[in-house]
Amino acid sequence: MLTAMKKRTVTVNDKMQKGYRYELTAGVGRSFDPEFKPQLTPAEMLQLGIFGGKYMTDCAREFPASWFTRAKLAPGKRDKSLNFFNVDASQPLSEWRRKGWIHPDDPRGWFQWYCRYYMGRRMPDEDQRQIGRWKAIRRHIRQIEINCETGNLLCRPRQRQALLHWAYDSRKF
Repeated sequence: MLTAMKKRTVTVNDKMQKGYRYELTAGVGRSFDPEFKPQLTPAEMLQLGIFGGKYMTDCAREFPASWFTRAKLAPGKRDKSLNFFNVDASQPLSEWRRKGWIHPDDPRGWFQWYCRYYMGRRMPDEDQRQIGRWKAIRRHIRQIEINCETGNLLCRPRQRQALLHWAYDSRKF
C-alpha cells in the first residue's frame, strides 16, 4: 500500500531570495514528468563542474549537504577551470533575464529550477516550460554526434559543457 508523502515547506534566505517559501510535494528524485529524463543529478553536475563553480555558493543550506561534499565551487569569482571541460559555456544572468528565461520563483534560472524540482517542488506550468527548454537543448547533442568522433571529449568542448549545465552527460557521445 502506498502512503502519501508528507508535504514539507522550505524557506530560502540567500543573496537572491529572502523569505521565499515553497512546498515539496514529491519524493526526492522521484515522480518526474515522463518526458523529463535528465542524465545527471544536481549532485553529479556540481561534482563534475558547472557554471564556473559559482552558481550555488550562497545557497547550499537549501539542499542536501551531500550535494556539496565533492562539488567544484569557486571561493571567489567564477572560474572556468572548475568546469569539467575547462571552458566558459555560460551567458550572464542579465542575458537570461533579457531573453525572459528567468521565472521569479527561480531567479538563478534553469539549474535552480532543476534542483528544486529534483527535491520535490512541483509548479505545473513552470515545470512544463522548463522541461520544454531542457528538451530544446538536445539540438546540441546532434551537433556533437555529427561533428565529433564518439568519445572525443576535446571536440566541441563549449557545447559539451553547455549540455552538462542542462543535465545531459556529454561525456557519453
